[in-house]
Amino acid sequence: MRRNSKINVEQATQIILQNNNAMELLTKELIQELLLDNDGPCLSLYMPTHRSHPENQQDPIRFQSLIKTLKSSLANKYSASEVQKFLEPFVSLHGDTGFWNHTLMGLAVFSASGLYKVVGLHEKVDELAIVADSFHTKPLRQIMQTADHYHVVAISLRDFKLFEGTRHSIVEVDLGAETPTTITQALGGELTEKHTTVASYGGVGANSSSMHHGHGGKMDEVDNDTEKYFRIIAAFIYENYSKPTGCPLILAALPEHHSLFHKLSKNSLLLPTSIAANPTSISTEKLVRMAWEIMEPDYLKKINSLVERFNQAKANGKGSDDLKEVAVAAVEGKIDTLLVEANRIIAVRITNLITGNTQNKDLSNPKVDDLLDDMGELVMKMGGQVMVLPASSMPSQTGLAAIYRY
Repeated sequence: MRRNSKINVEQATQIILQNNNAMELLTKELIQELLLDNDGPCLSLYMPTHRSHPENQQDPIRFQSLIKTLKSSLANKYSASEVQKFLEPFVSLHGDTGFWNHTLMGLAVFSASGLYKVVGLHEKVDELAIVADSFHTKPLRQIMQTADHYHVVAISLRDFKLFEGTRHSIVEVDLGAETPTTITQALGGELTEKHTTVASYGGVGANSSSMHHGHGGKMDEVDNDTEKYFRIIAAFIYENYSKPTGCPLILAALPEHHSLFHKLSKNSLLLPTSIAANPTSISTEKLVRMAWEIMEPDYLKKINSLVERFNQAKANGKGSDDLKEVAVAAVEGKIDTLLVEANRIIAVRITNLITGNTQNKDLSNPKVDDLLDDMGELVMKMGGQVMVLPASSMPSQTGLAAIYRY
């Protein structure tokens, strides 16, 4: 006799929600999807997370506290049953034990009618829970900025790893168990059997850096394997990471590997300057310093150029840091470049998308987001550029600075 396998609606809903808790990584396409008009309310949650035990035991507790913040905001406008419905995806995620055992350094969760996104971040973010009529995306845009965001590919003739970094931190990217990271996995049956008997190159996961030189025979076969392997690495990184993110790529490897990898890579985002070191033989702090030494000159050049452009534009009447003036310019599509302060939140709502009128509000209002976030999204929708900068780099005290098109 067959057992009754029916489950009730509530159980079915929980199963569906838990299946949707799969974490995805941050891409430009994801941000664009979040910028689309959604039926409110739009719930945005950010928090730092931990990758290992026992630190990660506190993450669900902090997540639950942020759910309470969302609940309090929703309760200002919606009934208890509506609030419960809006929070279902967050409650499901909170109870998903398996999820909390596999988090990264940061987490962002977004939910609205017909949309639910759980985003793993390779960078820590401040705790934030906001209900508004649009998603809060400023932290994501700051992370995705190519001005201070980069990848490091660490390669040897044995395997490769990928790191994601900013000026302050760098973490190894989980490429997934299905990714062929070793030369044996990548080449499979094409790998020359004599490969491992001819040379010991060192690199990621090794201390040796010796290399036998010669002509013909075994060495030619090894060189052929190396070329195939490096070509596979270069193509994989470009298609799966450089192309989706637009982030600069830095090569970290022993000096004798640099020329070949640069020759084989067709990645325009691969920087000409490389790190001549074995990444696993140095500390994470040192790897960040070495990578940032390569990135910093171009970063400072870009920021200084933007600040100089703003100061000149403001002097010529083609720029402003006045909140109301910039709001009007934003709705008119007049802004070419908008600079906004990263860790500042201004609880002001643009009340009229025709006139640019604004109104001071409380952030607990379920229709109010950060004005700087709203302005950034509006400028992007109008085809403008938005840069999220630390307070120390901002050329104004108001939290924003706009450069007009005309």
